[in-house]
Formats: sequence, C-alpha cells, structure tokens
Amino acid sequence: MSESTSPADLVILGGGSGGYAAALRAAELGMSVVLVEKDKVGGTCLHRGCIPTKALLHSGEVADLAREGEQFGVKTSLAGIDMDGVHAYKDGVISKLYKGLQGLIKNRKITYVEGEGRLASATSVEVNGQTYEGRHILLATGSYARSLPGIEIDGSKVITSDHALRLDRVPASAIVLGGGVIGCEFASAWKSFGVDVTIVEALPHLVPLEDESSSKLLERAFRRRKIGFELGGRVSGVQTTDDGVRVDLENGKTFEAELVLVAVGRGPVSQGLGYEEAGLNMDRGYVLVDEYCRTNVPTISAVGDLIPTLQLAHVGFGEGILVAERLAGLDPAPIDYAGVPRITYSDPEVASVGFTEAQAKEKFGEIKTLTYDLAGNGRSQILKTTGAVKLIQAVDGPVVGVHMVGSRVGELIAEAQLIYNWEAEADDVAGLIHPHPTQSEALGEAHLALAGKPLHAHS
Repeated sequence: MSESTSPADLVILGGGSGGYAAALRAAELGMSVVLVEKDKVGGTCLHRGCIPTKALLHSGEVADLAREGEQFGVKTSLAGIDMDGVHAYKDGVISKLYKGLQGLIKNRKITYVEGEGRLASATSVEVNGQTYEGRHILLATGSYARSLPGIEIDGSKVITSDHALRLDRVPASAIVLGGGVIGCEFASAWKSFGVDVTIVEALPHLVPLEDESSSKLLERAFRRRKIGFELGGRVSGVQTTDDGVRVDLENGKTFEAELVLVAVGRGPVSQGLGYEEAGLNMDRGYVLVDEYCRTNVPTISAVGDLIPTLQLAHVGFGEGILVAERLAGLDPAPIDYAGVPRITYSDPEVASVGFTEAQAKEKFGEIKTLTYDLAGNGRSQILKTTGAVKLIQAVDGPVVGVHMVGSRVGELIAEAQLIYNWEAEADDVAGLIHPHPTQSEALGEAHLALAGKPLHAHS
C-alpha cells in the first residue's frame, strides 16, 4: 500500500520536544495524529541534549562534593571517575523517561511511524515508500551540532556534543570551542571530572546572550575553578597532532589538548526534506513562521529548533502545544519569547528571564537596576556558593528582567518567570513572605531592596 486510507487531522514530521508535545496535545483535543520520527521519540533533548548533559553535570557535582568534603567537616576523598558507571547512571535516567514517553504516545492512540520522512506535498509526508496524508502538516525536524568552516569532525580528537556524551574515558585535557550554554556546561562537567579545560569564545564574554553582569560572575567563578578561557579569540585552524589537537587563533595564540569539543551552536535540520519544493519561505536553513508558528503555506506549521526562535526544549513544548490548540479551534496566545526562562546548568548556574540591562535600556529608556549578593543569603552560605540576583525594572513600572548566578538558581527561575510574565512591580513581590532559610529568599530580598525597604541588604 503506497498511501494511507483517510487523511489524519495532523501529520507531524519529527518526534522531538516540539513534535511530541504537539502530538500529545492534539490527541488530547480529539484529533487523529500521525507522528513520524527517524530515530527515537524524545529527540535531541532526551537522548543527546538536555537530559544526558544534566546527568553528567550531576555526576560532576557528586565528584566535587567527594573531593571537597573536608570543608563541610566530612572526611571524603575521590577515588576516581568510572565512565562506564557514569554512562550507566545517565542511560538509566534516559531509559526511564523514554519508556514513559513511549507509553504516553501509545496511551493517546497516536499513530507512530518509525523512519526517515520527507515532505511530499503541502498535505503529505512520505516515509519508507508510504505516503501519509494530513489535513495539516507540522514540521519539527530539529537541529544538529554545527561546526566551523574548515574544521573536520572526526569523532575521536575533534568531537561534537553528541560524541562527548558517549566518551568512554576522562581526557587529560580538552579545548572547548564556544563559550555559550553547551560549551560552558561541558567545560564545567569535565573540570569536575578532573579535565584540564580551556574555552575559546569569539565574543567578548562567556554566555554572551546573558546580561553582562551574569557573564562576569560566571567568568569569575570559572577562574576560581581554574577553567581557562580565551575571550575574543577567533579560531584560524584546528590540526590533529600525534598527542591530540592544536588550535590556532587569529591573534597568534595556540592551544594544545587531548581533544577539541566543537560547541558553536546548533543548525536546523531541513536539507533534502522537500521544504523548498513545497514553496516554504526559508532563511539560512530555518523555516520562517509567524507568531502562531504558521508558515507561508496554509496547511503547514513549524516548531522547535527548525524555526529561528530560542533553541530550548521548553520552547519546543510551548510551540507544539500552541499549534495543536490553534488547529483544534482554540485561541492560544502567541509566545512572549522574552518571558521564557533560560538556564545554563554549569557550576555555578546562570538563569534569567526577561530583558538584559542593555535590551531594557533600548526598549524602555530609563530603567532601575538592583543587585543582591548571595553573600547575604543564609542557604547560599550553607551551600558555599557565590553569585547574585540582579533585577531590572522599568522606572515606575514592572520588573522586566531577572538575572541570577549561583548554585541551584535554575530552580528559582520559575518564580522569576511569574514576576516577569505577570508584570509584577517590586512592591507586589516585596509583600510576599519567602521561606527561611532558602535561596528563594534572595529573590524576595532583592525585591524588598528594589521597593526601598531592604532587610538583609545594605540600602
């Protein structure tokens, strides 16, 4: 049989965060759904991204605690890193989540098709010689790990994050090309494992999309942890040597290490999938959409890393749900991308929502800022973490940016998200009593100070 009998309400190409979220929500709303995935449902996030990297970082945290137990009055020592054990732990987490996700797909009666699909027309997808017709098509084919021109990825000495997650050894030394989220997370985990790490970033700061104050706090913490970094350094060449790899920079500097991780961002998976032939508007491989994730072809939508929005799994979830609800005749609001929380899970963590100081000045003109140092927070002292909470407020208006650096601050960004998205003013938050002793108090104390009534902070 070359064609399915009757068209489904929705055919989804790609089973990653955006694709499966759309499938689950559409099925919940009574639509018939076909979900096509060439690898495993869950996509990059579950199998090669968010989940495995955070597991590695947690293993690193445990290693650091074992190494540093004495400062907490506990006599511990680190006997070593067992990479087989680390992978067993990481893969166990993935496996449990993967089984759960497969169960959800089955439970919602979604037709799951395993195979490499391509867009055959404005209303059909072809997989393994079979055509699946849909009243609507959702493209969610995700992203791949980019490289730099002239750099050959060999999978052993010059690797991407995909290879790094399967590395069977702890390298003695590593150079990380790219000081964004992915680069900083791997550098942090590897340092915890005992690797001599150097980050090379072409822009003037690490995590360059964050507020400059957050970047500076992370840089200070990385210096303390003896993670090397070269800022404003453009790569001119990468050569493999007998011992490992040599990286040459345009400024004449040279770095050598056992391996190089290329972490210069991710690009959209769109080549050879029939997108241009269907007449879709594209830009540098991205599929262009409006604020409702609609393409220029009325029967086709696109979500996730395939479109030029924030490349975050939770953004994919939000976009997938938005499309499903729109197609079901509901009236979902477009996503305010500034209101989406962003986290770098390094040690220390960097978390933010809303606008950076530079963006806020451009958008609102006059602004107020306040920085609350975690030195004044009891729980942060117990955890022996340093950092700060920085608030940005439109003058006589709401808080428009929250930026945090410190251990575990990623868990605090949910409250900050509500503050930004509900357009709370400093006084609104100052009136809320935060539990003591928690790190969430730092957020409360910062708003008390911004409202002109500081408690554990100098006025």
